[in-house]
Amino acid sequence: MAISKPHAPARRRLLRAALPALASLAVLGSLAGCVTERVVVRQPAPAPPHQMVRNMPPPVHEDRGPAPAYGWNWVPGHWKWEGNDWFWVHGRWVQQPVPAMPPVIVEQITVTPAAHAYWVPGHWVWRFEGGGWVWMKGAWRG
Repeated sequence: MAISKPHAPARRRLLRAALPALASLAVLGSLAGCVTERVVVRQPAPAPPHQMVRNMPPPVHEDRGPAPAYGWNWVPGHWKWEGNDWFWVHGRWVQQPVPAMPPVIVEQITVTPAAHAYWVPGHWVWRFEGGGWVWMKGAWRG
């Protein structure tokens, strides 16, 4: 007995019926291949550490009173970084010329050296021994 081949329309119907089964086999085959493939998971880059700036407090109002004598000049009170915090240097009368405090120098804050570090901005400090305003550069502390 001879086996006859199906006609073209019948073959197409047979292929259409077999396609879902063939597709599921292809998916299973591709899943089996995942076992040997390397999966790369990209995590977002860590955020840069928060930059903490320890700005100086507002100036303290001081009543200087009258000069002790002719030729005495007032050095205004000002903040100075000392140890781990801002320290108020009280104003006082001195027997030397006292120019006005120069304008603040704007410094660029560099990259944080450690997560716990904090930036202390640069500031002017009066040197009573020798006299004159001296710029204290900003720096990372902590």
